[in-house]
Amino acid sequence: MQRGRRAWRASVVALAVVATGLPASGALAQPGADERAELVISNGVTQPAFGYADAIRERIFVTSDVDTDGDGKLDVVAMDIMRPKASENGLKVPVVMDASPYYSTVCRGNESECKADVDGDGLNDKWPLFYDNYFVPRGYAMVLLDMIGTNNSTGCPVTGGRADNISAPTAIDWLNGRRPGYDAAGREVVADWHNGRTGMIGKSYDGTLANAAAASGVDGLTTIVPISAISSWYDYSRSNGLVTRANNYSGSLANTVTNPARRAYCAPVRTALGQGGDDVTGDYNDFWAERDYVPHADRVKASVFVVHGINDDNVRPDHFSKWWEALGAQGVPRKLWMTGTGHVDPFDFRRTQWVDTLHRWFDFWLQGIDNGIMREPAVDIERLPDVWETAATWPLPNTQPTQVFLQAPTAGNAGGLSVKSGPGNAKATFQDTPTMTQTNAIRHPSDPAANTENRLVFLSAPLKAPLHISGTPIVKINATVDGEDTSFAGLLVDYGTRQRFSTAGDGVRTLTEEDCWGETATWGGFAEDACYKKVEKNIATNPQELVTKGIIDGLNLASPSVSTPLVPGQKTEVDLNLLPEDYVFDAGNQIGVVLLGSYSGYSSRAKQNRAHITVHFDRSRITLPVVGGRTAAVAAGL
Repeated sequence: MQRGRRAWRASVVALAVVATGLPASGALAQPGADERAELVISNGVTQPAFGYADAIRERIFVTSDVDTDGDGKLDVVAMDIMRPKASENGLKVPVVMDASPYYSTVCRGNESECKADVDGDGLNDKWPLFYDNYFVPRGYAMVLLDMIGTNNSTGCPVTGGRADNISAPTAIDWLNGRRPGYDAAGREVVADWHNGRTGMIGKSYDGTLANAAAASGVDGLTTIVPISAISSWYDYSRSNGLVTRANNYSGSLANTVTNPARRAYCAPVRTALGQGGDDVTGDYNDFWAERDYVPHADRVKASVFVVHGINDDNVRPDHFSKWWEALGAQGVPRKLWMTGTGHVDPFDFRRTQWVDTLHRWFDFWLQGIDNGIMREPAVDIERLPDVWETAATWPLPNTQPTQVFLQAPTAGNAGGLSVKSGPGNAKATFQDTPTMTQTNAIRHPSDPAANTENRLVFLSAPLKAPLHISGTPIVKINATVDGEDTSFAGLLVDYGTRQRFSTAGDGVRTLTEEDCWGETATWGGFAEDACYKKVEKNIATNPQELVTKGIIDGLNLASPSVSTPLVPGQKTEVDLNLLPEDYVFDAGNQIGVVLLGSYSGYSSRAKQNRAHITVHFDRSRITLPVVGGRTAAVAAGL
C-alpha cells in the first residue's frame, strides 16, 4: 500500500510540474489556424486549438520479442498514429492508445467501424470511434494499434497469451525511445514529439490489452481505461472448473480476429491453444496463469479508470471486482463506473457525462492539468436506468458480511431466509439437471416460489425496509451427493415487480438520430467524422429479477487446479462466490436464494450422472455484503 501511495504522490508532483506555465487563456484558436507549440486550457480542460484535417498521420512498425507463428522471424507490431501538426514544431503530446485485435474483422463500436486505407497510400483513412476526432485537436496523439497476429501486424493471435500482452508495451517502448520503429519503406522513425506519457483505452478485448499492458509494469504507461475488460481469461471461459464456453474457445476467438487470408496459416497455433486450455478437466493450469493479470497488480504503475456493466454476461462483473480489489491493495489510483447495462460502452449508455469525464481524466493524467477529478467521488453507480449515485469507494463504506441462514423447506414449499439459523438436523434433496434453464430456475412455470425435484428455493418474508448489498455474496452449504461429480449453483433473486434493467440488447437500443463529438476531415475520399447514433436504455418490469449467480464444479471445491472426485454420501462444505453486485431490494419485495446443480446457458459441461444433492441445514447460509451489516438486515425483517 505504501508503495502505491508514494507512487501516486510522485505522479501528482510530476503532473504539477508539467502543468506549470501552460496557458489558461479562454480564447480558442480555430482548428488548423494556429499551430503554436502550446496547449489552450479553459475551465480546467484542454480546448480544440489544433487542426484535425491537417493532422499528421503515420503508420509505424516495431519489432517485438516473440515469434508466434514459428517462421524464424520476430513478430512486428503495426500502429496507425494521428497527431497535431504542431507536434512537428515543438509541441510535446501524450498518446491515447486503443490497442485492438478487431480493426479488420469484428471492427469497433456500436456501429462496427473498421480501419481502412481507402486510397492505398499506406496511411489510415478510416479511424474508428470518436477519440481521434475529439482528442487530436486538444493536443493529443491517437494511436490505433493492431495486436500481434491481426490486421497489419505479423504473427498469429494467442488469445490473452504473452504475444497479446506485449503488443502495446512494444509500442510504448518505441514511443519512449527504448526500441526502434520503422515506416513502410524501412526508414527509422523516432517519436520525438511524445511527452513520455501514454493512456490506453478500449472495450472488451481492447480493454483487456490495457489491463495486460498495465500488469506488465511497462514504463511510460500512465493510465488505463478498461471498459468491460477481462482480467483473467480463465474466468472468462471457465467458472470454478466448469467450461462455460465452447471447447477451444481460445482457438475460436483467435480465428475470429485473424484476417481471413491468414486463418489457414495460423491453424497450428489455434490447435496448440486448444491443447493448452485443457477443456477435458476445466482446471486452472500454466496456460491460464499466463493469461491471468490479477496476480500482477503489484506491477501496475498506471492509474486505472474501470468501467463495467453489472449485468454483463459476456465479460462477467467478477473481472472488474477482482482487478479493482487487487489494485486497491497496491494503492493504485482508481476510479470506477458501474452501469446496470451489460456489455456496453459508456459512450452508448451515458454519452455526455462520459466524454466530459474521460476528457478530464486524460487531461489530469496525461497533460498534467489539476482539474479536481481526483478529489471527486471515486465511484459512480447506476442504481436504476439513468439514475446514478456516487460513493467514495466500492464496496460501499459500512458494508459488512452478514450471515443469512437457509431454513429448511417443508412439504414442497420454499424454505426461509433469516439471520437466525434453523434446526441443524433438517435436510432437503434435489437432482442435478443439466437441462434446467436459468429462466425456469427463477420463474418456474407452475410456481416461482415452489421447490421442485431439480431446485430448492428459499425466500425471505416481504422486506420491511430496503436492503442494500454491495460486494460479492457467498453461498455456503453443507451437502452430500450420491455420485462422484456434480455442479453446485446458486442464484440470488429479487421477487417483486419494479423498474429494472432489461437484458434485451444488453439493456440498450440504438436510435436513428446522431450527435457529433469532434472534428471532421476527408482522407482518401472518405469523410472521417465523429457523429454517432444515439442510444437509449431498455427498461423492464419483470416480477422477478436475477440479481446475481455463481456455479462451481464439485471436482474443484478444494482447488481450481486439481480435479478431486467427490466421495458419495460424505458431507462436503461448498463455498460458492456469486458474481459481485450492488443492488437495493425494495421494501415489500422478497429476497430469494435458488440452489441448483448444473444448468444450461451458464455451464456447457453436462453432467451425465444427474446426481442427487442433499443440503444439510447445519449452518448452510448465504453471506450477503449488507450496507449497514446485521443491524440493517434485522431492520429489513430478515
